[in-house]
Amino acid sequence: MQVHGSCHCGYVTYSSIAQPENTVVCHCRDCQVMSGGPYRSIVPSSEADFALLSGELTVYSKTGDSGNPRELTFCNRCGSHIYATSKKHSADAAPRSFGLRTGTLDEVAQFVPKFQVWCDSRLPWVHDFDQLPGKPKQ
Repeated sequence: MQVHGSCHCGYVTYSSIAQPENTVVCHCRDCQVMSGGPYRSIVPSSEADFALLSGELTVYSKTGDSGNPRELTFCNRCGSHIYATSKKHSADAAPRSFGLRTGTLDEVAQFVPKFQVWCDSRLPWVHDFDQLPGKPKQ
């Protein structure tokens, strides 16, 4: 399906194609630290389908827990993470898969996680939050 997304401040906007049934939750330590939360929700999209509509992405390169080189992109104004991907090795390389951060999607409610990865790093208290008391707003 066609999706649209933006960073928190609205400087970066994009469109892409992603399928809700491919949404995952990642519990790796990198996702915990970079999201500021206990996990991150991600949906893959092809590099060929991704279109940056406005703004400029900053790329942060690192070696992932997998040992593979990774590129993580974010808005250089507000810091919102947009996607992560493998490092591009040459201009003629095959299109990469972009792990879109579902929180940046306008259609985020449709992207219900279907699978979990890096479960060895899952925090022991991450379970069903429906059991916790809550408020509609604060």
